[in-house]
Amino acid sequence: MLFGTDIGIDLGTANVLVYSSKTKNIVLREPSVVAIDTDTNSIKAVGEEARKMLGRTPGNIKAIRPLRDGVISDYEITEKMLKYFIKKAVGTSFFRKPRVCVSMPSSVTEVEKRAVRQATENAGARQVFPIEETIAAAIGAGIDISRACGSMVIDIGGGTTDVAVISLGGTVVKTSLKVAGDSFDEAIVRYMRKQHNILIGERTAEELKTSIGTAFPRPEDISIDIRGRNLITGLPKTISVTSSEAQEALSEAISAVVDAVHMVLEQTPPELAADISDRGIVMTGGGSLLYGLDKLIKEKTGINAVIAEDAQSCVAFGTGKYLEYQLSNKDRLNPYQKNAGI
Repeated sequence: MLFGTDIGIDLGTANVLVYSSKTKNIVLREPSVVAIDTDTNSIKAVGEEARKMLGRTPGNIKAIRPLRDGVISDYEITEKMLKYFIKKAVGTSFFRKPRVCVSMPSSVTEVEKRAVRQATENAGARQVFPIEETIAAAIGAGIDISRACGSMVIDIGGGTTDVAVISLGGTVVKTSLKVAGDSFDEAIVRYMRKQHNILIGERTAEELKTSIGTAFPRPEDISIDIRGRNLITGLPKTISVTSSEAQEALSEAISAVVDAVHMVLEQTPPELAADISDRGIVMTGGGSLLYGLDKLIKEKTGINAVIAEDAQSCVAFGTGKYLEYQLSNKDRLNPYQKNAGI
């Protein structure tokens, strides 16, 4: 039986999304950032409010990301953050603790998996259902993963890129690499330091990536003005950066993603490879929205790559649908159950 408090959580390195079984929609979408007062060890802000503090806090306040590369790097802060988000999504006027489906990268170790389970339970979950991100992304993108047919999903989040071939409810071939949205931002910061002797922050790098970042040459070169600190004079400086420079900055990180796709395709059984060639590759996650990445993958593999509708929310929708199916088909064979849970 389904209760209104049952939720699915996309526990991402950059953002946390919560799907509610009551509204059948995303009820919360906030950055996975927590601001801590180091003097009192208390939480000052969580989510969007804390993200605004990144790089702008006094000495006693620290804005941190408790998740790194798709896994928990600070257990205590992650637990507090989850408790805040669950309370905000579900509210306080509920009689039973929510049952929660939470996504994890396909490469998580047993220790990391246990940490996520325990943190979610301590944050207020009655029961925790783990699911691989690629399985959740495929379900959320509308792919029928229970069929004996090969489907390929590339989920590019903030901390990890997961590539998988799915058939009959499980992953046949998969890989996970710690190159994703955050790595793109770091590559831009390094490029600005090396080429322009200017130091920029995370938020500026992300703004540059989303506005002019590209994986494939644009029809027309565009530019954006960014501000940073001149490393020679130590003074603030404004420079103009073009999309071709952004492409150069991102080239190494993007090559790693393309190589991972190649590797998975090479290991895919021939029948499933033929299915993927016919059906194409589905791209999900915020990182897949980088301009031209779908075109680059199509050029390098010869297979059509399609960005899923509402790519950033696919994993969250997938966790919610998987949870609903689990709870409403307890006594029946679940086509997702074979390998979906980690």
